Amino acid sequence: MRIPDAFKNKKAFISFVTCGDPNLETTEEILLAMEKGGVDLIELGIPFSDPTAEGPVIQGANIRALSNGITTDNIFDMVRKVRPKLSVPLVFMTYANVVFSYGIERFVKTSAEIGMNGIILPDVPFEEKEEFASVCEKYGIDFISLIAPTSDDRISLIAKEAKGFVYCVSSLGVTGMRSNITTDIGAMIAKVRENTDVPAAVGFGISTPEQAAAISKKADGIIIGSAIVKIIAEHADQSPKYVYEFTKKVKEAIS
Repeated sequence: MRIPDAFKNKKAFISFVTCGDPNLETTEEILLAMEKGGVDLIELGIPFSDPTAEGPVIQGANIRALSNGITTDNIFDMVRKVRPKLSVPLVFMTYANVVFSYGIERFVKTSAEIGMNGIILPDVPFEEKEEFASVCEKYGIDFISLIAPTSDDRISLIAKEAKGFVYCVSSLGVTGMRSNITTDIGAMIAKVRENTDVPAAVGFGISTPEQAAAISKKADGIIIGSAIVKIIAEHADQSPKYVYEFTKKVKEAIS
């Protein structure tokens, strides 16, 4: 399974989870519950002490995971264990410091060996991506680019070099649930499509099946993180069944 397969003949539902919140055993169960609920691609968050792109919900999950002593190696081990049970593409979402401190080549090589398909580093500007992107290319991992509402003139540049999927950020600021998404998503996606055939998925702020349905009419896929992380914060090790119910509703809404 590769990233483009998540978008084949359907609108892709991409979900996010912070690994190790509340613990890695529950994270494993959550991943299986997400696939069962109809998720087409999963972003695995590697916790970091200063997650600048995240709102309070995902920041809280990072703090809980780190206070559990979760390390990058723990997460690699968990993926090794659960990967054979999952048929959807998997992408790491973390920060440049996490990859730097592990060693870029070592991190990417290990990611490829355990069956990961892509990496997202929201704090790496397009102009500085080469030291990561070149290593990703070497190991067959897609380095996924983000396009923000402020990218404007750079959208075509970023889109032309996109791999896997283009992560279109729907709102200025950090991740989190929003009652309204005011960005002109249609215009952003139109510009992406002028420059690449790589699918465009929209994230940051989508929190309900209704919002997901509306955005999916314009995009190739939708990304939900904070709403899922909030369910996990509320239900801890009982959360897999609630995550399953939520993901199933979202998948039905966009199908």
